[in-house]
Amino acid sequence: MLFPRITPCLLIRNNGLVKTVKFKPFKYIGDPINAVKIFNEKEADELIVLDIDASAKGLEPDFSLIKKLAAECQMPLCYGGGIKTLEHATRIIKLGVEKVAISSAFIENPNLLIEIITEIGSQSGVVILDVKKTILGKYEVYVNNGNTSTGQSPIDLAQKAEKFGAGEVVINSIDNDGVMGGYDLSLASKVRKAVDIPISFLGGAGNLNHMGELIKLCGVVGVASGSFFVFKGSLRAVLINYPSYSDKSKLIKDSLNIS
Repeated sequence: MLFPRITPCLLIRNNGLVKTVKFKPFKYIGDPINAVKIFNEKEADELIVLDIDASAKGLEPDFSLIKKLAAECQMPLCYGGGIKTLEHATRIIKLGVEKVAISSAFIENPNLLIEIITEIGSQSGVVILDVKKTILGKYEVYVNNGNTSTGQSPIDLAQKAEKFGAGEVVINSIDNDGVMGGYDLSLASKVRKAVDIPISFLGGAGNLNHMGELIKLCGVVGVASGSFFVFKGSLRAVLINYPSYSDKSKLIKDSLNIS
């Protein structure tokens, strides 16, 4: 039986670990390698690492850093940021990364996804969609660190990613990023109903109850978060954390009504 995955998401900028609120500002919180070591010890289900500057600035992936992350990481690792070509993706996989994620590159050139999954397999091809609600209440996908609207619906793009063979789609709520007030359940429900492939949701988790709400609504999905796993308490002190095996098991069983 498949179970929901609880996934920390680490943001990289200038080789440092940072955190954002609604994609701004950038708060430095430490060394990403040290964070990976702690998540190893806590036996996280998997890890997402995103270089948030690479694509926005037209930079190539930092292969040196990726190599270090992959060598240290003892769980499945998904990397995104700066991947613009098939060569980028295959090189990253050869470094020991299990999944590569593309975002703006998919929107600009959907055929790149086909090239990638043909070479490395659909299970390793991930599409990340950064989503914001407009003043009219419409959901749109943004690129360039949330600064540029594509004018396209996350539903349409998620379905397109599925059609083009993506193994997974990650929906990242810009409005809920770093707020720690809960996931956008309306957005999650709409996307979950629209596609059949594995899907993860990112943005908004502040406690395990928020994760439970998402799992109850959407079933077996990836429950991802950044702030929840790196901050502690109302003062947001930096403390890398992850639920214990017993807490995680209880969360999943309660959310899915498993006896």
